[in-house]
Amino acid sequence: MTGTVHIRPVEETDYAEWQPLWDGYNAFYGRAQETALPQEITDATWARFFDNNEPVHALVAESDGKLIGLVHFIYHRSTTLLGPICYLQDLFTAEAARGRGVGRKLISGVYASAKSAGSERVYWHTHKTNATAMKLYDKVAEKPGFVMYRQSV
Repeated sequence: MTGTVHIRPVEETDYAEWQPLWDGYNAFYGRAQETALPQEITDATWARFFDNNEPVHALVAESDGKLIGLVHFIYHRSTTLLGPICYLQDLFTAEAARGRGVGRKLISGVYASAKSAGSERVYWHTHKTNATAMKLYDKVAEKPGFVMYRQSV
């Protein structure tokens, strides 16, 4: 991969190239084989990108005519701001494309989309063991100091 990296909205014709990236992202977080997401979740996620009533969006990174990265983000309301907040939920770059600035470009694409949508803030989290990603995140965003808690119900 030596071509220029372009960031663009995902298109319905991208599914065959998007899915291996999605599967790679999920495998990184332990969702593969017997722990893989059900196909209905993948199908619903894909459909949400193209439903104007959904706040879920996707950008892809393309180089030499092939998808090499993805980012998914969601707009939601806040009790502390008037405009929407953008939650960057998923970010993944194909292994062969790492180290080329693809992740940074995808994050910049989300920032641009958020600004265009009237959002004042983009935020995300990652697992504490994802040291490689945190090196990038420390360069492109600030750490607000919040701790995340969760409980399945």
